[in-house]
Amino acid sequence: MATFVVLMGMQGAGKGTQAQALSHSLHLPHITSGGMFRENISKETPIGLEAKQYLDKGLLVPDDVTIRMIKERLAQPDAANGVILDGFPRTVAQAQALDTLMDVTIVPYFVISKAEAMERLGGRLVCSANDQHNGGYNMKDRPPKVAGVCDICGSQLIVRKDDTPEAIKKRIELYETETTPVLNYYREKGLLKEINAEQPVEAVSADLTNAIRARAV
Repeated sequence: MATFVVLMGMQGAGKGTQAQALSHSLHLPHITSGGMFRENISKETPIGLEAKQYLDKGLLVPDDVTIRMIKERLAQPDAANGVILDGFPRTVAQAQALDTLMDVTIVPYFVISKAEAMERLGGRLVCSANDQHNGGYNMKDRPPKVAGVCDICGSQLIVRKDDTPEAIKKRIELYETETTPVLNYYREKGLLKEINAEQPVEAVSADLTNAIRARAV
């Protein structure tokens, strides 16, 4: 049976770290909305060029464009047995559209306090060469093996320009405003499963895996 997982949680909750581990253990593709946009834009696909017109103007990509991009991605062979979605859906309209494309198995919601999220994001490091290598480097509790160097490719680790305290606070507030209706949508459908994201990474992984196994049976 195909397993379709929709990960939700504010920035700093550890979705990226857990998604990569889950993708490896379940042998399912990890799909991020940002990754899809970048891939389609870099390949200059018709839908990528359409999205670029909005992004170049500093505008949000309309739901219908994002949904068409998701539909194309889900039609690829590697998504036949399921996917792990990260960063989509962001609106109830997107969630409703997604329901027409796949039967969502479970929606793990990584619960974390604002204070903890801000502390984690304030110390976050990202790979300068490949965003797929950003598995949760953090100066506080998940430093790289070699200071300032990506464990995977050896490229330089950097602090994102938008990881200032003011920018982080705005992103968290925007996330809460945008996604609360989506969380309620999935809660009403009985698909939402809260995961304590303030536990050690291994404990979060165990809770996440158990929750998915329980729903996938």
